Order: sequence, then structure tokens, then C-alpha cells
Amino acid sequence: MNNENKPILRKFDTKVQYLKYKVLREVARHTFDDTLPSSFNDIAKTIVKDKATMRCCIYKERAIVAERIGMASGGHKNIDNIIEVLDIACDECPVAGYEVTHTCRGCLAHRCEDVCPRGAITFDENQKAHIDKEKCIECGMCAKVCPYSAIINTQRPCVKACKVKAISMNADHAAEIDESKCINCGACVYQCPWGAITDKSYIIEVVNMIKQYAGDEKVNLYAVIAPSISGQFNYTNISLGQVVTGIKKLGFDQVVEAALGADIVAYNEAKELAEKGFLTSSCCPAFIDFIKKNFPTLKDNISHNPSPMAAISKVIKEKDPHSKVVFIGPCTAKKAEIRKDEIKDYVDSALTFEELQALFDSRDIDLTGLEETDVDSASFYGSASYFGRIFARCGGLAEAVQEALKEQGNSDFELNAVSCDGIDECRTALLKASRGIGKVNFIEGMACVGGCVGGAGCLTHGPKNKIEVDKFSKTAGKSIKDAIDRL
Repeated sequence: MNNENKPILRKFDTKVQYLKYKVLREVARHTFDDTLPSSFNDIAKTIVKDKATMRCCIYKERAIVAERIGMASGGHKNIDNIIEVLDIACDECPVAGYEVTHTCRGCLAHRCEDVCPRGAITFDENQKAHIDKEKCIECGMCAKVCPYSAIINTQRPCVKACKVKAISMNADHAAEIDESKCINCGACVYQCPWGAITDKSYIIEVVNMIKQYAGDEKVNLYAVIAPSISGQFNYTNISLGQVVTGIKKLGFDQVVEAALGADIVAYNEAKELAEKGFLTSSCCPAFIDFIKKNFPTLKDNISHNPSPMAAISKVIKEKDPHSKVVFIGPCTAKKAEIRKDEIKDYVDSALTFEELQALFDSRDIDLTGLEETDVDSASFYGSASYFGRIFARCGGLAEAVQEALKEQGNSDFELNAVSCDGIDECRTALLKASRGIGKVNFIEGMACVGGCVGGAGCLTHGPKNKIEVDKFSKTAGKSIKDAIDRL
């Protein structure tokens, strides 16, 4: 096996992620060494050597790397959106829509022709069907009735991944993001086969904080880690305790579970639900943006509680006003959330797990050789409950709210929750709620399929992430109130 491929197989799902990581690693390394401004060309040459492997030539590959360095340095300042398109990297995938494949038999029935509402289907001299793109409205009726499944709908990967229809094509056929629709979930980032759509990084901001405050007796640097971290970094049997040790070696004074914030949110959200009778969850920033942009009539039904990240960060800032807080998790939308007026005073920056891996390797921190630091003792805030930790996967929040209702003596309140696994399910639940259909009184919305364990900023994606989260959660106490009382 090629040595260059080994880190890919160990740490990431795809080579796109690996390329992104290499850029982040080099940017972080040069920022630590105070050499970044003069090293853009050196980084490009380090990553793209003397042979093109992805594009027409090394010069285009290096030009694309330069754009990636820009995104790793915070992206374009005139664009508010966290997700951006690198035009030079976009492969301009064919815009196909519904097409007739070679399996068309030119049958006698012509059901596709009969069902088309716009007369877009005709037949050539060999009785093969053809679709007139000028007339086609992409209703898909022809594909449904074809007995040979000869009509297919081919979409660009980014368009297919975006469930809010925020991606279209510009005049040059490159992808374009409509910021008025985008919810920064990052689904397109993970699915683009060319890495042409990517999220801005605050890794330089975090490195500068580490350099400024590591060892500073007056300022404590906190890493708030999302519970989904338990399903990451286990590519060579690395334990979560070793990851915590690695975070401390980077220069963080305290490592705090965001799951403690989840305990706070679950407890308060249960109270709010019992008082109001109907709520949607407040934990996923992409879900909240989806409601505001697509179901504005339900905006007032969003829980008034903050996200778990914001809840525990607020506690930290109140107890330690001089602290600096960095959230580390799977979510690209968190990078937008921390810039909101109601959040920015509590969270100073945010990283994804991809970026954390880049930070480790920029300082040559080998997690496999580290001792373990128990998560429960990584900070003086203690550990979260089982229910706080299962927030990382779909259904966890609803379970936590049910438990909180029980602990508050509200067992008589009948919780009729729906846990939405991805934006498509969120849309269905919200549509029913907006029309008063059904008895659901609590909507748990997760923009990413699987929940936070499926976030775009994860190193890897798959069923094992949920398994690891459940395993980690079972090591915690069962009482939400006990976890909150220890804060």
C-alpha cells in the first residue's frame, strides 16, 4: 500500500477530507511558527509536488490549494456564509435532470409519453424516447411509469446533498450557494467529490489563542467537546482519554463536556414544554435556521433555551470571566452560531474534529503514545449524565426531555415527541405541525442524518459512531439534575 494512503484509511472517509486536512495542518503549523504570510507557495508545493494526481497539471492543483489555504485562513471576509464554493475547484458536473438511458426498449405502451404533462417526450425513428429539456419540468412522472426503469434523474452531488435547495449553477456552470436558503449544515461539503464546496476555518484564530494564553495564569483556555467525539479518533484503538490528553497538550487548561450543557438544556426545555404544550428543539443551529427560513409561522415555537454548547459556555464565562472558550465538534453550522449576537459573548471560537486532527498533527502530537486523562476529571465541572451524552445521536434529546419531565415530577405530562433524522424528516414534521396535523408536541430536529454523529466535520461517518456514543454514555450517571447540581 502507498504510504500516502495510510493516513487516509486510518483517519478519514475520503481523499477529499485528507486533502482538506493537509492544508489545515500546514496552515496551523506555519501559524504556530509565525511563518504563514510568507509560506503560501511553500504550502502549495508541499501538498502538490512534481506530478499532478487530480487535475490537468500541477499548476492548477497548486492554484486550488491556494484557494483552500484562503478558506483555512477564514475565507472571504465579504461573504457571511460559513459554506463557500471554490469556483476553480468545481468540476462543473453535468446538469442532467431526467434522462432516457440505453435501456429504453421503445415499447408499444409509451406510458412515459402519455403521463408527461408538458409533452416533453417524443420518439425517434427507432422508437427510443427523448426528453426535451426546454419543456421538461422535472416532475418525475415518466420515471415512475417506465416499466424498464429506463428514465433516471441524475443530479450534481452537491445539489442532491442540499435538502434546502440552496445550490444552483452560475453562468459558468459552477456551483453557487443562495445564502438566503443555506443553513450551513455542510451536507454539500461532505458530498462534493472534488472538495469544491468547503467550510471556513477558524483554526488560525484558535492557534493564536493557544499561543497567547497557554501558560497564562490569568486566562484559562477551555475546550468544550461535543459528545459525538466519543465516536471519533479511534482509527488505531485510540481512547477518548488519550484524545483529552492530546487537547491538553495543545495548551488547553480545561476540557469540558458540551453534554453538561445538554443536561441543562434538557432540564429547562422539559419545563418550557410542560408550560407551553408544544416546542421544537433548540440544539441544532441548522435546524433552527431551517425553521426560520422555511416555516416562519413556527418561529415562536422554537425553545427559548440555547444550544448545549452555549449553555455550558455561559456557565464557564460566568464562573471564570477571563476565560477563553473553544467549541470542538462535528458541526459546520456551529461556526455560524458562535457569531450570533446572543452567543458570541460565551464562545470565542469553534473547530470541527477534522480541524482538531490537523492541530494535533501540526504539533506532532501522536495520540497513540499518550496516557489517558479521564473525561470526568478533565475539568472541575465534572461529568455529564447519560442523557446529556446521548444528545449526539438522533432521538437522544427526546429521551433526555422525557427523563427531565420525570425528574421534575411532571410524569403526568404526556410527551408525544418526533425525532427527525435529517432535514427531509424535519420538513415533514414541521409541515404537519404548521397545519395542525397529529398530536406531536415536541419536535427534535437534527439536520444531519444520524444526528451530530453524522456531522459534516466528523473524521468518519457510519453506524459505529452511534455505537461508540451509546457505549460512552453508559459510563455516566443517570440523573440529569445531579449532573447540573455539580456545576
